[in-house]
Amino acid sequence: MSHNKERSSDDPAPPARHAETAKIQVCPECGSDRIVRDYEAAEIVCMNCGIVVASKITDRGPEWRAFDDEQRAKRTRVGAPLTYTIHDKGLSTMIDWHDRDIYGKSLSPGQKAQVYRLRKWQRRIRVSDATERNLAFALSEITKIANNLNLPKNILETASVVYRKAVKERLIRGRSIQGVTAAAIYLACRQCGLARTLEEIAQASSVNKKEVGRSYRFLIKELNYSIPPLRPSQYITKFSNQLTMQGKVEEIAHKILTAAKELKLTSGRGPTGIAAAASYIASVLTGERKTQREIAEIAQVTEVTIRNRYKELVDRLMFQISL
Repeated sequence: MSHNKERSSDDPAPPARHAETAKIQVCPECGSDRIVRDYEAAEIVCMNCGIVVASKITDRGPEWRAFDDEQRAKRTRVGAPLTYTIHDKGLSTMIDWHDRDIYGKSLSPGQKAQVYRLRKWQRRIRVSDATERNLAFALSEITKIANNLNLPKNILETASVVYRKAVKERLIRGRSIQGVTAAAIYLACRQCGLARTLEEIAQASSVNKKEVGRSYRFLIKELNYSIPPLRPSQYITKFSNQLTMQGKVEEIAHKILTAAKELKLTSGRGPTGIAAAASYIASVLTGERKTQREIAEIAQVTEVTIRNRYKELVDRLMFQISL
């Protein structure tokens, strides 16, 4: 019986085998490295002494073969990726309302009644207990806030994970779902280094800023998160985009902040105020003037704050600005 089977160049590579078979390099009987895999018999055989080194290899690959990319794309069967933004991670079955079979034909009246009952019970059992109901409502709120703020997908997923941890630790009881979801969004923004203020989160979630801050501090304390402090440079890009300023203005503002940090002018100062003042100085230096009121409205700080930070930066960094 010959175990050495040559594969042609047109055949696809064999599917992935069990992890243990990959470790077999030499024959345990004679020490030969002439090891061959017999895929039809599901065995690993030594060509030198003929001993069967391993048998009944589990094939964890697909049951089909493909000879080109187009054929492989047609035969691949995969579902949607897992997501933490849905309470069941997107693994539940959905019965749509089209009342058509797999071939696109309309269902008979008897089949329609049966599918209606299936759909009704599917909707009822999809959310089984109070915890899942809470999770389903909260994750939809998180998605709503993220859409209002145009937040990226990674922020949405991170906030969903934070809320799931809070539910697992039973921290939600006695607190409003809206307040905790807004706090989870803010915590995710801080964790991922995205500049969003408490005021913005509060406006998008229609929750009081004080309530969002209280819930945020509670989550930080109970879940043992270590959140780095916000840096003024994280706000520069945001302000430049909202004020539609050139890239050169943003570059100069970053250089001003770097010099200010070396002189320790940023310590003890609010990051939004320092960033707003640096953006104002950069806009004046490049000739693309923006008023202090415009920048104050975008940065959500007062004009007095921008003026004070601006004077400190100009005096210490020794700029010569003609107003």
